[in-house]
Amino acid sequence: MTSSMAALTRRHFLSLSNLHRSPPPYLFLRRFFSDENPRIPPQPVSYAVKPKPTPPEPSVKPEPPPPEPSAAAETAEQPLRQREFTREELRYMKDSPQITPVSYGVKVAPLPEDRTASLPEDTVAPTVTEGGGQLERESRMIRRVFRPTVRVEEVIEVPFPKLIKVDKTSKEKVVVDLQDAIRCVKANAKRNFDETLEAHVNMGVDRRRSDLGVSGAVVLPHGTGKSVKVAVFAEGSAADEARAAGADVVGGDELIEEIKTSGKINFDRCIATHSMMQRVTKIGRILRGLTPNAKKGTVTNNVSGAVQEAKQGLLDFRMKDAIVHVGLGKVSFTEEALQENVGAFVNALLLAKPPGLKKTSKYAGYVNSFHLCSTMGPGYTVSIQSLSRAADSYAKMHPK
Repeated sequence: MTSSMAALTRRHFLSLSNLHRSPPPYLFLRRFFSDENPRIPPQPVSYAVKPKPTPPEPSVKPEPPPPEPSAAAETAEQPLRQREFTREELRYMKDSPQITPVSYGVKVAPLPEDRTASLPEDTVAPTVTEGGGQLERESRMIRRVFRPTVRVEEVIEVPFPKLIKVDKTSKEKVVVDLQDAIRCVKANAKRNFDETLEAHVNMGVDRRRSDLGVSGAVVLPHGTGKSVKVAVFAEGSAADEARAAGADVVGGDELIEEIKTSGKINFDRCIATHSMMQRVTKIGRILRGLTPNAKKGTVTNNVSGAVQEAKQGLLDFRMKDAIVHVGLGKVSFTEEALQENVGAFVNALLLAKPPGLKKTSKYAGYVNSFHLCSTMGPGYTVSIQSLSRAADSYAKMHPK
């Protein structure tokens, strides 16, 4: 079968149509390995037997026999034969021989008074001979680690810093009588000019409500201590009455035009008749707080009386931010004069109480506190009882 296949293959590649092709490589390999190739006859191969290596003879030196121990050495080494391991190793062994307990002396930390009496470094404590040389080495190591040393340290005691906060609000407000407050104000007015006695009243009125506004005017019995320049807007006989009463500036339309043109005023009070009030409103922006007002008594036909009151000491007051600030005379006034001025102001303050305020009493819910002071001096809180007495005495002396 093999020879027929080889012949067909040779015929196929030797044909005219396959001359230009090269024979495939497996053809030669098939020839080479086929049985028809007589060039390479099979030949048997034999190898020599590899000899086994012979092991070298061991050169063992005979151990010398152990020396026979004496009876004293056997008794000394007998406890050591039971401990072939160290004490540290025996702790982790399950079936280890029992370890002989060792007791050490109680170590106490040296106190400062005992440090000077401690043992010197050259002194050696008694050794523990029980248990052999291992216990002795351990005791030496412990003595080396925990050897007491003499250290004298100077302890400086520093006080712990502490901040003391001063409570400024701890001082209670002292409320004094009206007469005592006036005396204290006069004693503490030490400036080189005549200071003014000022009153500051803290009102219990809601400032956001327009119907609860506090304002008014009062004529102080002893005046304010200031020279007041008064202007009167009047014509005819009213103008003559104003000049006779002591008015500083008197005029009608010509005075209004003069103020409107210049934009300046040279007076402290302004009074007008009812007939002139409509024309005076043209210069209201220039007059501002001096504009005549019927509630304050500056719009009236009794010109002479209004001028006399203004010269005598007419005081206008108005609440601002729930506080009323007024000047009630000079510190150079007598105590009685200042007390009467304070009484007149408190009486006018009660008369100006708004009707919409709840009326529990005269002062409760209306006047919270009343303070007196000089222009550049300390303030003093005045009791409401003394103010009520001063207001009642003024109302009795000046009935309407």
